[in-house]
Amino acid sequence: MRTTLKLLFGANILMVSFFVWKYQTFPQEIPLFYSEPWGEPQIADIWFILLLPIFMNLMFFVNSQVAKKYFPNNSLFKKILSITNGTLIICFTGIFIKILLLVA
Repeated sequence: MRTTLKLLFGANILMVSFFVWKYQTFPQEIPLFYSEPWGEPQIADIWFILLLPIFMNLMFFVNSQVAKKYFPNNSLFKKILSITNGTLIICFTGIFIKILLLVA
């Protein structure tokens, strides 16, 4: 749990610093919804990119609370949720940085 919390903190710092560093080169709108058809449906305002870190943190804390509340003595399930949290942090951070590199 502690290592994933440190990983979350580091990922948040990395995303905030990368966002601030690249902010001057951002366009007004960015292609964010890649599951939509090509063109206008993919476009979103720049502030929508901030939903990625918000969802990442929300999912991390929900997973942590589920592990604490429902499985306090089950170390296997705690380990599975810890690995899931680590994977979520790495994936969300990678997606965030990749999108910013594509548009900036």
